[in-house]
Amino acid sequence: MNSFFTRKYVIQGIFIVIALVLLSRLFYIQIIDKSYFLSANNNVLRKITIYPARGVILDRNENILVQNEPVYDLMVIPKEVEPFDTAAFAQLINVDKARFIKRFQKAEHYSKYVASILEKQLSAMTYARLQEKLFEFPGFYIQKRSVRRYPDSIAAQFVGYINEVNESDIERSNGFYNRGDYIGRTGVEKSYEDMLRGQRGVQNLLVDAHNRPKGHFAEGRYDTLASAGERLVSSLDKKLQKYGEQLMRNKIGSIVAIEPSTGEILAFVSSPGYDPNLMVGRYKGNNYMRLLNSPNHPLFIRPIQAEYPPGSIFKVINALVSQQMGMVNASTYFTCGGGYHYGRRGLMRCTHVHGTLDLVQSIQYSCNTYYGYTYNRMIDHAGMRPSKAYKRWYDAVARFGIGNRLELDLPNERKGNLPTAEFYTRHFKSDKWTSGYNISLSIGQGELGITPLQMANVVAAVANRGFYYRPHLIKAIGKKNVIREEYTTKRSVGVDARYFEPVIEGMSRVVNAPGGTAANSRIYDIEICGKTGTVQNPHGDNHSVFFAFAPRKNPKIAIAVVVENAGYGATWSAPMASLMIEKYLRDSISRPKAYVEKIMQANLLPGMKKKYVSSTNRKDSTRHTEIKPLEAVTPKNTATRDE
Repeated sequence: MNSFFTRKYVIQGIFIVIALVLLSRLFYIQIIDKSYFLSANNNVLRKITIYPARGVILDRNENILVQNEPVYDLMVIPKEVEPFDTAAFAQLINVDKARFIKRFQKAEHYSKYVASILEKQLSAMTYARLQEKLFEFPGFYIQKRSVRRYPDSIAAQFVGYINEVNESDIERSNGFYNRGDYIGRTGVEKSYEDMLRGQRGVQNLLVDAHNRPKGHFAEGRYDTLASAGERLVSSLDKKLQKYGEQLMRNKIGSIVAIEPSTGEILAFVSSPGYDPNLMVGRYKGNNYMRLLNSPNHPLFIRPIQAEYPPGSIFKVINALVSQQMGMVNASTYFTCGGGYHYGRRGLMRCTHVHGTLDLVQSIQYSCNTYYGYTYNRMIDHAGMRPSKAYKRWYDAVARFGIGNRLELDLPNERKGNLPTAEFYTRHFKSDKWTSGYNISLSIGQGELGITPLQMANVVAAVANRGFYYRPHLIKAIGKKNVIREEYTTKRSVGVDARYFEPVIEGMSRVVNAPGGTAANSRIYDIEICGKTGTVQNPHGDNHSVFFAFAPRKNPKIAIAVVVENAGYGATWSAPMASLMIEKYLRDSISRPKAYVEKIMQANLLPGMKKKYVSSTNRKDSTRHTEIKPLEAVTPKNTATRDE
């Protein structure tokens, strides 16, 4: 009996404890914790996401390149929608009725209880018209957003564009992004997404029966503030960038200008370009498809994605590397009789009979013969097997940033092509090949592929007499102007400073001495040191190439210009580089207006008639040297001939 009563009290005690726990939980839910209250009152509370302003992007002088502009998304919660005049509402927001119904059904299918975007990016005028009558349409409300605006419509491939996130973006972000958020899709917008995007905020608003906001719930205690993204100070000079884009109008190619002392990119021109404002707004999708299907590929980022044989500008690298190896020096002479003979019948022609030349003159007159002999010494007379000597040459050239990505702060940079010794051994099915088998490399042709960014970086290293800083497009981040450490480290090219002087003297004579291959691009009292190149193109007219730095002492700018299908390097690329240099150093142009307009107005697009700039310059040597593709040559008779 006593045992029975004991069990009775134990059971009663258990029930009492359970009851107390339940009552305590109910008290916490109803009195203390407001989250359930918020959920239960969805019909009178609205959770509004506050989107932060993306960080602005400025040029090096803190002029605006990219800013924000307010737009308004029309949101709908299908469960709260009451019967309404569909046609009148569609007319109010200036959309087709069928489109409106289709989008509403899509939102309803997604969720009747969760807000969905019905119409994106309404203009301020449409928003003002809608706001007056929105109370008549329960279930609809406005979500404020911001989109990008580009006041000068320049540097589209540099800045990139933003787009709405997809499911993959949401999954990779571990929940940071939600449906309807925007993300940087290309360019700097993508590279610096984590810094530009900012942090979302949330507001809990009370609304009345007419869908009108009546204030913040609980006096805003459950709201969170949005945090704007960091500002970025780019290295671009807006005036120089705009001028470069004007010069490249109706031309295909690139201009890359670098400040040698920092690695900061002053101009990043990819042509044809496009107005970045086309990638903003409700018609962005249509604009994107037009750009994507354009025959001239304006979405292709040529400074980092186009690869060309460098042509005669590569002679600068071979001149430096051969000196460092002890194969030639400033006083080394070779005789040019109109071409370089190799093997039993091989001949690599020159444009002229240059006679006896030293290293300086070989650069000035761009002599193919000189570099045939130089390459022969480095590969065949290095005191080791040619394939092993080639590996040493390969490593020396690679230190200039050739054949490797420079790790620019833009996505999708290509590394170019510097063929390895193993490549030639596989191709020739033997490792007993000699310099005659790939003699084209001596003058920058053959299997080499170099991006315009790499060209500009090489000439920046020459300007610095042996080192470079990693090229970059963003020089400072945030209010504290943070500079990334990797952009402040010197990178040696492995050539002693003393070996640069004869090469630089030759480059100076290219522009400033009579008979130099770019004498028509000389600027009075600014000593430009440059090298022309005319790159063979198996698909059409040759490419015009030029790289340079200025002034010779304390250089301020290093530049590479590539104009596709334009012919001589001295005819197009050199004058354009010269104008860019003068624009940057003086902020004015001393050349006659007719001279400048002739370059700007020339249409060099494929199939268009060319209007050549008059000049008295000499032809670059590689213009008249045919380099056959490797697959088409016989290993022991890789002759080049006059075109």
